[in-house]
Amino acid sequence: MAFLLFSCSLRDGSRSRVMAEALRTELEGAAHEVEYLDLREAGLPLCDGDECYDEPATKALRASVAAAEGIIFATPVYNFQASASAKNIVELGGSMFEGKVVGFLCAAGGRNSYMSMMSLANSLMLDFRCHILPRYVFASKELFSDGELADAEISGRIGELARELVRVSRALAASQA
Repeated sequence: MAFLLFSCSLRDGSRSRVMAEALRTELEGAAHEVEYLDLREAGLPLCDGDECYDEPATKALRASVAAAEGIIFATPVYNFQASASAKNIVELGGSMFEGKVVGFLCAAGGRNSYMSMMSLANSLMLDFRCHILPRYVFASKELFSDGELADAEISGRIGELARELVRVSRALAASQA
C-alpha cells in the first residue's frame, strides 16, 4: 500500500515534523511505501482558487493525493487550528481527497487545543467524504526534549496510528474491489 505523509510545519525544529518522521519510520519499517512531502521544500503556491491549479507543484500534489491509499497530516496547532499550510493542501488537492483515509499528528504548545483538528477533519469528511481515523495523536511541547519525542506513550500512539492507517486503508480497498 502507498501512503502519503504531509509535514505541514514551515518551521525548523518542528515538533510535528519529529512526529512525522516517527510515523514514517513505523510505516517503512513495516514495508509500506511512503511518500513524504515536507512543505518547506514543496514549493506549493497559496490557493487562489484560479491560477494556482496550473502550477507544476500543485499538479504534483494532486497526483500524489490521488495515488495515495491513506494520508496523514502532521501539523502544528496555531490559534486552536491546524496550520494554514495544512488547509492549503486541502484547498489545492480538492477532489483528489475524495474517499481517502485521513489521519492526523498534531503538535501544540499546550494541552488545551486537543480538539483543534475537528475543523479540518469535518471539512475533509463533509466536503470530500474522507474516512477520518478517529485515533489521532496530539502532543504538547512538554512531551519533547532536545528536538526528539521524550514520551513513550506518544511514541506508542504513533505506532498505533500507523497500524490503524494500514488496517482501515486495506479494509476500504478490499470493500471496493
